[in-house]
Formats: sequence, C-alpha cells, structure tokens
Amino acid sequence: MASIAIYCGASSGHDPRHLDAARNTGRALAQRGITVVYGGGRVGMMGALADATLSAGGRVIGVIPQRLMEREAAHRELTELHVVPDMHTRKAKMAALAEGFIALPGGIGTYDELFEILTWLQLGYHRLPVGVLNVAGYFDPLLAMLDRTVSEGFLSPATRAMLLAADELPDLLTQMERFLPADAEAWLAAKLRQEP
Repeated sequence: MASIAIYCGASSGHDPRHLDAARNTGRALAQRGITVVYGGGRVGMMGALADATLSAGGRVIGVIPQRLMEREAAHRELTELHVVPDMHTRKAKMAALAEGFIALPGGIGTYDELFEILTWLQLGYHRLPVGVLNVAGYFDPLLAMLDRTVSEGFLSPATRAMLLAADELPDLLTQMERFLPADAEAWLAAKLRQEP
C-alpha cells in the first residue's frame, strides 16, 4: 500500500492515549513510506496525525471542504491540500487517493466515513482493506454491535469479516496487506477445492 486514508477526530478526546496513537500512526506510516490521506484539518487527532507524519519526513495529502477552509481549519503545511465543495466530494476524493483505510478514535464524522467506505467495499465499489485501530478498546462497543448485527440477521458473517481490527498498528497493517476481498476469497476457495 502506497497510501492510506486515516479517519479520526478533529478533537483530541479525553484519553491521552488517543492523541499518542495519532502521532504514532503518522510516524509509523512515514517510516514505511506510506502517504497519509486525511481530512486536512490542523486541530485534534487530525492535526497531531499530520504534524507527526510531516515531522518524520512523510507525505500528507489533505482533503477539506470549502466551508471548513473558510473557517481557517485547514492545515497549511501539507504536502498537498485539496479544497473540495462538500463532504460527499471529500469522501470520494479521499477514497480515490487511498489504497487502504484506517479509522482511529473519533466522533460521528469518523463513524460516517468508516461505515460509508465499508459499505462501498461490501457493494464492490472498491476492493481495498478497511480497518479500525482499537486504541485502548475504543472500538470495542462498535465491534460488539456489529457482532450483534450478525446474530440478529442484518449482516452476513462474510461482510462482518471485511472490517479488520487490531490494538496495535503493525498488526493492523499486516492484516491489511493480507486482505482479500470476499469475491477473491470465494474464488480462491473454489480453486482450492479443485486441487487433487
């Protein structure tokens, strides 16, 4: 993966481990030569992610809606900054620039981005890995809710398995590198059944 879109909060949250995770993620991706694609903000988790990536010599591409640009919320020292007309365009542009997607702790905007890109994967609009970095158990309730969704019959186990999760970034990146979309997995299973 040459680039990963990171979804995370414009706030820092109360737990300092969340902000540390944003910084550590930025540094780690820079060290691996992976470009960070994110929402273009200069504050909270987003700002910490961008600053740490840039400080480690990495590339950062921001995508920010015009409305937030006008409020001076944009990070002005990025490798690239794309100003787009609205949130829908922002999400599509980030998806076009990325080869994988990771959600860090954040609020409803982060959840919105995560579930939209996961839905696109389910529907076959892309075939790229989607994961959550489960910092300090932040996503435990969300993962449990998805399991409940499966048990209630609203989500297939195969679709549930599309969302990767790990407590540590190296583990998540390993899962992402090994990711096979559901149709590719089905093809591989059919091939293995044909083996003598």
